[in-house]
Amino acid sequence: MTNLAVVLEDSARQEPDREAVVFGELRLSYALVDALANQVANLLVSRGVRRGDKVALACPNLPYFPFVYFGALKIGATVVPLNVLLTAREIAYHLDDSDAVALFCFEGTPELPLGQRGWEGFQQAERCEHFIALPASAGARESAIEGAESLWAALDGQSPVFATVETEPQDTAVILYTSGTTGRPKGAELSHLNMLMNAMVSDTMFERKTDGGQDVYLAVLPLFHSFGQTVVLNAGFLRRGRLVLLPRFDASAALDLMEREGVTLFAGVPTMFWGLLNAAEGRDAAAAAKELATAVSGGSPMPLEVLRAFEAAFGVTVLEGYGLSETSPVASFNQYTRPTKPGTIGFPIWGVQMKLVGPDGEEVTEGPGEIAVRGHNVMKGYYKRPEATAEVLRDGWLRTGDIATRDADGYYTIVDRAKDLIIRGGFNVYPREVEEVLMTHPGVSLAAVVGVPHEQHGEEVKAFVIRTADSGLTEEELIAWARENMAAFKYPRTVEFRDALPMTATGKILKRELR
Repeated sequence: MTNLAVVLEDSARQEPDREAVVFGELRLSYALVDALANQVANLLVSRGVRRGDKVALACPNLPYFPFVYFGALKIGATVVPLNVLLTAREIAYHLDDSDAVALFCFEGTPELPLGQRGWEGFQQAERCEHFIALPASAGARESAIEGAESLWAALDGQSPVFATVETEPQDTAVILYTSGTTGRPKGAELSHLNMLMNAMVSDTMFERKTDGGQDVYLAVLPLFHSFGQTVVLNAGFLRRGRLVLLPRFDASAALDLMEREGVTLFAGVPTMFWGLLNAAEGRDAAAAAKELATAVSGGSPMPLEVLRAFEAAFGVTVLEGYGLSETSPVASFNQYTRPTKPGTIGFPIWGVQMKLVGPDGEEVTEGPGEIAVRGHNVMKGYYKRPEATAEVLRDGWLRTGDIATRDADGYYTIVDRAKDLIIRGGFNVYPREVEEVLMTHPGVSLAAVVGVPHEQHGEEVKAFVIRTADSGLTEEELIAWARENMAAFKYPRTVEFRDALPMTATGKILKRELR
């Protein structure tokens, strides 16, 4: 059975009464989540949705997400998860571009008016036929969105039993949209085999509870993103773990949940680790995370200063990995069964090959090169974009756009994104290298470095910095310190202090906005 829904169904069959999802005081068993997914599947079939159709899902980390996600998969449909921060116009674009026939959309809150944006986007879309509102009020049979149908009313009378469609391994399970930093977002088509294999291999790389008890995953990564979907939702359900949902990352709330629920695995982007460190000041972090056995970082390079401080405070090794939406997403990882190398992204996961290539595509044996990936995790292509697919998929290898080095032991280290490279006066400046140095200054809490236009040098190096608490650090002092600690062509000539840095819904720093 290669349908991705098997990660839920098998766990529900083997451990029906085990807790699958925790949200506040709500605790749902595997049997109940599977039954709700079956009702969604029957609902879709009753509305004429069939195998191969596209079903969009706009929902933060709420219990709705897993049973709509797996319900659509059960009928052989393709799930199109949408970023919850999209505007109405952007939602309409994603619905039309993916050919979605249905949209399940959370009604939202005053802070996140997703429902109204979703309803407007649905009305603007040309082909989407069905809109199902996911009520903000538990069990509400009427939607707060005028004219919309509530999920609970729609599920009335739907059977909790469904015979899952047996899909082919290369059938598309999900379409994940890229951020669109270099143009309009493109949908990466990931097959059932892509997603299943990535979840299964990920599961083998995370330490299990030694006493035979249930592993507990803190779901703070957005489940609409590939990282949270594979490493937390799918791998978590595959392991029959308990998923503790947090719709919006709040470091203090995350620490409280770690302690209350006995979280054993935390997966996040570096800014989340940074947030947990700040939230842990004044409390016993190791005690709050007493059950934490695995901490996984991905999404962007982890500053070494943050990694070391987190490991010291929480008493757990941080395992860094690498991937992208186009690789389902995990491509390489520091695994607990082998020595970890802080600052690296480990080595390729089982069944995956990686190499470094130059601009001409020839393999690079020395010095930095672009990462190319081949294996079971690589996408089928970009939906309806053969030319864009051909640009990145060459001879079976995915060109990632990420620049890295490889050491003698086979561990890869990300130097930077190719598009983030700064060329100052003919010299290559890698922002991550500058950020790592800046983070060692005692007055710097977080730094992001970008290139800005310069008449003489082409580009100049600029740093955006969040200072540590009570730091009186000035721009002149930091620039003078940087001049002493890095090469003349690398150190930032201008520094702008900020209270916060712009971030995506997944917690990545938005450098394009800083530029």
